[in-house]
Amino acid sequence: MNKILKKRQLTQNIHEYVIDSPEVSRHCLAGQFIILRVDDEGERIPLTICDYDREAGTVTILVQSIGYSTMKLAKLNEGDYIHDFAGPLGNATELEEFANIILVGGGVGSAVIYPQCKQLNRDGRPADIIIGARNKDLLIYEDEFRDNAKDLYVMTDDGSYGEQGFVTTKLKQLLDSGKAYDCVFAVGPMPMMRAVANLTREYGVHTIVSMNSVMVDGTGMCGGCRVTVGGQVKYACVDGPEFDGHLVDFDEAIERSKFYREIEQEHKCKMEG
Repeated sequence: MNKILKKRQLTQNIHEYVIDSPEVSRHCLAGQFIILRVDDEGERIPLTICDYDREAGTVTILVQSIGYSTMKLAKLNEGDYIHDFAGPLGNATELEEFANIILVGGGVGSAVIYPQCKQLNRDGRPADIIIGARNKDLLIYEDEFRDNAKDLYVMTDDGSYGEQGFVTTKLKQLLDSGKAYDCVFAVGPMPMMRAVANLTREYGVHTIVSMNSVMVDGTGMCGGCRVTVGGQVKYACVDGPEFDGHLVDFDEAIERSKFYREIEQEHKCKMEG
């Protein structure tokens, strides 16, 4: 159990892992996440399920090595085992009521919208997709999206590939052109999701975001992942991770996400020697 069957590097510091986890794969749905521990002394890391295969009993996750624990995970290879791999957790994505959907992924957030893209295509109602990154080398899953999307738009900040600009640049162009989307599903860094929500609010388009809050237990007991939505306290692990983007207090969420940045940097420096 929890054996790393496949590992591949997609970009610098981003690895895809296919994990042997029959119990998790049997129950997981698009939008849910797992919590893992690399070893018996490791911290709990919440990671979105970006693909699964029930027949093979596997779950695919994408990991960006930016902190101490994710750097420890990056040192594991095919054939190694992850100590804990718990899930599925959180609520599955619900897009059944929408007819014309656009999925927007920024950076590693593109991995989060991939299972929704596949599911919508399987359901016979493929979505438009916008993916973006700082440059060409940081784009992920382009071919996979192209195979499942109705129309795919690729954006890079520096113009090294696709079109130059942010994901909001393309989204605004599409909305201004008369595209009648009834739902925007956006995942990425919090400032990016805030920008998408601010934009779509002007157009009156329902917007869903996936909150990548700090989590510890994943069951709503620790309160670490709390976020204010519509003036009420919610917990991303049990009430989410997806919320109405127009109701999320992003300013508060962004400040909370900075709490452990200095500690993570210290551990990272020690690990790098």
